[in-house]
Amino acid sequence: MLATFLLCYGGFTALCLSMARHHDDLLGGKPSSRRRQGLKLAGWGLLGLSLWSAVAGKGWGFGLVDWFAVLMASALALVFLLPYRPRLALALSGLGLFASPFAAWALN
Repeated sequence: MLATFLLCYGGFTALCLSMARHHDDLLGGKPSSRRRQGLKLAGWGLLGLSLWSAVAGKGWGFGLVDWFAVLMASALALVFLLPYRPRLALALSGLGLFASPFAAWALN
């Protein structure tokens, strides 16, 4: 479930960075159209990967329930971190994406 959370958080951060306002706040400057599309693709891909992680771990019945709970928790964490500690939110996303394969491997 930790790997699912980390992937969801990274996906939401990528989707957040695909918006011009948040990209400007976190990285400075507006994103190009190519970067915006890449961030959207990465965000949706990470959310899809997190769904696969949840379903692979607990099956479709409990995996979907866990995924929706983790989806809400990760979005809530990003929403609370973004206005007050935007750089921390970005750093945690990078660290989480780096640690997610290790979290998935630790559970198996």
